Amino acid sequence: MREFIKVMKALSDPNRVKMIKLLQRRVLCVCEMQEALGLAQSTVSKHLRILEEAGLVIYFREGAWVNYRLADGADSPYAANLLGNLRHWLEEDSEVEALVARLPEIRRETISSG
Repeated sequence: MREFIKVMKALSDPNRVKMIKLLQRRVLCVCEMQEALGLAQSTVSKHLRILEEAGLVIYFREGAWVNYRLADGADSPYAANLLGNLRHWLEEDSEVEALVARLPEIRRETISSG
């Protein structure tokens, strides 16, 4: 039951759900999520740590960048199930639609150089 509760708690915050919805579109770094959500870097990092501990996201390094993507759910059947369902849920939510619409203009190269 502990694993189930951890996944459910991770998805109980609207910003973490928005992060999942963004990561469904593409791999992102912290600065891109920070830009998209209008949150402080430390807040984004804290949310990502919670999502990672729940088995919902993973990170990998690519040069100087730390990138995040959705986990494949192999470590948790609860995470896998919810990630699968979230692919379809909230697609017509106005906040999610607005975030997704802005995503093409959010690029790490312009954020870090600006």
